[in-house]
Amino acid sequence: MRKRYLILFAFSFLIVAIDQLTKMYVHMSYQLGESTPIIPGLFNLTYVRNFGAAFGFLAQTHPAFREIFFLAMPPIALLIILIILRGVDDRDTWQVAALSSVFGGAIGNYIDRLRFRYVIDFLDFHWKEQYTWPAFNIADMAIVGGVIVLLILMFIEGRRESNKTPSAEAGS
Repeated sequence: MRKRYLILFAFSFLIVAIDQLTKMYVHMSYQLGESTPIIPGLFNLTYVRNFGAAFGFLAQTHPAFREIFFLAMPPIALLIILIILRGVDDRDTWQVAALSSVFGGAIGNYIDRLRFRYVIDFLDFHWKEQYTWPAFNIADMAIVGGVIVLLILMFIEGRRESNKTPSAEAGS
């Protein structure tokens, strides 16, 4: 088995395991809306059910559309990631890890969609209860972190390509 697929499996499994264990803890230990301050004025554990996507996007759409959309999109995204991963060199560990992070996060949230028809969120950051960031979870962190790494890698590669001189390209 190729190294990139071993990384995908291991990294995704780790993300899904941590994500599902933390969600199970919150789901079993908290009532909906219940909150525990961890760092007063900055961070709480708060049980939230997200029927939409990131930041509640599409949460107010018709339930039939939402169900079809959120049950159809993750498998498509996972397939696209597998197709992209096929073309990635095994030595490009950062890109493989970033794609694996997005893959694992997508699976973690998809499991919630299949089980509950919503995603369990619980990481609640705010500034003194006045300015709040929408609650999120471990899977969301993995997806956002993976996308950020991919964007940085694209930026670095773009800089590298733009810094090539015409004479260096002719010699290649």
